[in-house]
Amino acid sequence: MIEKPLTSVDVEFVTTLHGDEGMSFIVLMQPRGDQADVLLRAIDDVAMGELKEAAREGDEPEGKAARVPAEEALEYSLRALRNAGCEAVGQVVEDHPLDKMKAVVDESAADEVIVLTAPHYVEEFFHRDWASRARHKVGVPVLKLFAHSEEAGE
Repeated sequence: MIEKPLTSVDVEFVTTLHGDEGMSFIVLMQPRGDQADVLLRAIDDVAMGELKEAAREGDEPEGKAARVPAEEALEYSLRALRNAGCEAVGQVVEDHPLDKMKAVVDESAADEVIVLTAPHYVEEFFHRDWASRARHKVGVPVLKLFAHSEEAGE
């Protein structure tokens, strides 16, 4: 599960997790935009000293408006995984993402789930982050990784 496009660093990291063994991915893209999530992300931003980011949290598209950027981010990420030599399919998940994750794991006989996300310290503290919640639902190991950003100098 991802919430933003994979960077080249993210792709290299997830595609090399298991050495040279062939990998395939089913990517679930969770659009951002839930009001409670906006508040938690803003608190995280303030806690990390990123005041400009906290002020911008309310500017993100919500609901159906978040779907188009999520679809574009998903397509970009799938292309990047395929270009790295992996099989990759995916979909945007708006409703009941943990139920969808469980269904995908069951249908595909997945070996593990990778949750690739930005740090969400408030959610993590209260175990409301995707990885913590997935560990109680999906029945396979859940690996939580922090997404990278490709800003200048990184």
